[in-house]
Amino acid sequence: MSVIETERLILRQWQESDHRPFQRMNADPVVMEFMPRLMPPEDSDKLAGKFSKQIAKNGYGFFAVEVKEAAEFIGFAGIAPVAIKTDFTPATEIAWRFDYAAWGKGYATEAARALIDYGFKDIGLTEIVGFCVHDNDGAVHVMEKVGMIRDPEGDFDYPNLRKDHPLGRFVLFRLQK
Repeated sequence: MSVIETERLILRQWQESDHRPFQRMNADPVVMEFMPRLMPPEDSDKLAGKFSKQIAKNGYGFFAVEVKEAAEFIGFAGIAPVAIKTDFTPATEIAWRFDYAAWGKGYATEAARALIDYGFKDIGLTEIVGFCVHDNDGAVHVMEKVGMIRDPEGDFDYPNLRKDHPLGRFVLFRLQK
């Protein structure tokens, strides 16, 4: 199993101690602003378990992220096969979600750069995609900062949300090796 280290972060397998702060994050309306619903604790635990199994199986996935200096869990970041069917799948996506206290410190950009490097060099990917709700300026900014290019032709309505849902329209970014 892989552990990815950056200057300030460790991207690693999930631990039992990550569950409670992950539950808190997933129940925070600010953190979950661009998600269709807040997660109850049991759903949060299931998601962490799914991520953990994916890493154990593939050697990569959506890793737990901790700040080295404090050994503190702050969220997740990773690369994994896109789980929905769209015009651009199959594909491998990059994604992240951090606790609000970790926002504005460059952690998402730092993790994304390391994951892109890992995906291209260690996994052998030739393309990584990223997508988010159309008005999620923070996610768009990070994708642009790490060199991803917007693909307006690939923008899509999220398959599990009705067409008129305010979070239903997603923008697509791509990065070629």
